[in-house]
Amino acid sequence: MILSHYGGQRMPRKPLIGVNSDYRAAQRNVPAISIISAGYYDSLLQAGALPVVIPPYPENKHLDSNLDQILDQLDGVVMVGGADLDPRRDGFMLHSSVKLLDERRETFDRYLIEKVAERRMPLLAIGTGMQLLNVSQGGTLFLHIPEDLPRTLPHRDVMDVNHRHVLLIEKGTLMERVYGDNEIRVNSMHHMAIDDVAPGFLVTGRCPDGVVEAIESLHRDWFAIGTQFHPESQSATAMDLRIFKEFVQEIVSTKRRSGIHLLEVEEPAFV
Repeated sequence: MILSHYGGQRMPRKPLIGVNSDYRAAQRNVPAISIISAGYYDSLLQAGALPVVIPPYPENKHLDSNLDQILDQLDGVVMVGGADLDPRRDGFMLHSSVKLLDERRETFDRYLIEKVAERRMPLLAIGTGMQLLNVSQGGTLFLHIPEDLPRTLPHRDVMDVNHRHVLLIEKGTLMERVYGDNEIRVNSMHHMAIDDVAPGFLVTGRCPDGVVEAIESLHRDWFAIGTQFHPESQSATAMDLRIFKEFVQEIVSTKRRSGIHLLEVEEPAFV
């Protein structure tokens, strides 16, 4: 259903955006929990969308049909950050620096992103989400920047959660629409990074040392973007948060071209 009932009238609705969540398995007397940073859903709300949290469904015979039912209701998906992907799932050895995602979450996330890609659903992938987007589409990762790229700038500072570095933007991309041609600094809190970029994707943002910080789909039928930095975090700026607005606006525009009218995105009052 595209229109909502309000006061007896059918009104255009806001875009519904699914957001995956992290998972902590039960330990001793602590029950299993699913959690998500508020920055993701607050940013979507400010951008004019309604976030819908997607918990990591267990892997069973109902997973396919359950996930299809959820995705049928959504207009786009945000894949969030977290701990590290297990490189063994992509044919690589485990590195001592890797802090693995919970197995249940990673299994579900890999299934979810394949569904999103198959359906060509609009996708914003952040942090680990961008790394998963890249490997799911045929790319590879550096497992530990200090060893794989020893001459790069620091991309993580355990003593400073607000650590930032310069971002170089590719012209004619969504990143340029967000940031313009000004000098940009983004937060940086990662030790893994994209190595080979997946076929069909373009690097649209790099650190001056060459480390990939943003990618966008070149597929005409798939609007998908990824950021290694975190535009939803407390260390983000109002400019960073415009990424969510551009993402939501693209969904609204795409739906309009197909005859589906969602509520227009208003200029958000970012703080």
